[in-house]
Amino acid sequence: MEITAKQIAELIDGEIVGNENATIHTFSKIEEGTEGSISFLSNPKYNHYLYTTKASVVLIDKSFAPEEKVNTTLIKVTNAYEALAQLLEMYNAMANPPKKGISPLAFVDPSAQLGKDIYIEPFVCIGAEAEIGDGAQIYSNAVVGVKAKVGKRTTLNANVTVYHHCEIGNDCILHSGCVIGADGFGFAPSPEGYKKIPQIGKVVIEDNVEIGANTCVDRATMGETIVHKGVKLDNLIQIAHNDKIGSHTVMAAQGAIAGSTEVGEWCMIGGQAGISGHLKIGNHVNIGAQSGIPGNVKEGKTLIGSPAVDPKTFAKSSVVYKHLPEIYNTVNSLKKEIEVLKEQINNK
Repeated sequence: MEITAKQIAELIDGEIVGNENATIHTFSKIEEGTEGSISFLSNPKYNHYLYTTKASVVLIDKSFAPEEKVNTTLIKVTNAYEALAQLLEMYNAMANPPKKGISPLAFVDPSAQLGKDIYIEPFVCIGAEAEIGDGAQIYSNAVVGVKAKVGKRTTLNANVTVYHHCEIGNDCILHSGCVIGADGFGFAPSPEGYKKIPQIGKVVIEDNVEIGANTCVDRATMGETIVHKGVKLDNLIQIAHNDKIGSHTVMAAQGAIAGSTEVGEWCMIGGQAGISGHLKIGNHVNIGAQSGIPGNVKEGKTLIGSPAVDPKTFAKSSVVYKHLPEIYNTVNSLKKEIEVLKEQINNK
């Protein structure tokens, strides 16, 4: 399918600079642009590629002013990255329209409530009294437990498990292998060993949440583990029992949040970060990759390191850390000199 620069500009409210009849049929990175592709420029590090790219059309911010001659057609928009996301969403919707139908190889309990226009692939299991919303897409080997709920237009990819009584909102995407509602890590020490504490709560995932492959959100001991609307969780993340993740917070891969911690709205948590249990993390907090958070964090803070500190302190400490062997040798030399001086004083 081909589309012209003029048609694209109309879709994203852009301003054309160049040939409005330039046609595109695919997407490309700006450094790998080919004839017939559309690309974008939003990172200044890639500015120089604008003058050599072979892409037929490039999205740029309205605030960007080229410093050299540009051979490609430009479409100026308020935010090039957001405009690209909008186009990719349109393209994906056309290339992958929602499917409909229930495979005869799926097991659906007779008491389950199924919405309109749903799609269920082979070997899916839908438990007793489960509820599946209109337009939901459930792929092979996914399991929806007893009395669990899956919202409208939500996608459960292959091998997703939604345990009993857990709730998934509307327009969510759960990627392959993620597990919603496994038991929280609750054990009480006893003379015979660790005794399991039954986890009788559930997980509630609100609307427009995306959860990556093999990420786990544990059910509450009592009450609810809640992932609020708009949250985006990467692959291989652990959200423990009774956690509450605020709206529109994003978390990169391999991070973990221990139990009963509340994370605020619009937080950004880097990869491999670890957050201790029973804490409160304020709104708009940024936590760097591999950071360790042992205590509460106030709203708007930026932290990095383990234990985490503000970035300036971390940078200063890092400089000192590099010189620790030299400092260690210097201190030892000074200690020896002090001992010699003491001995000389005592012998007078």
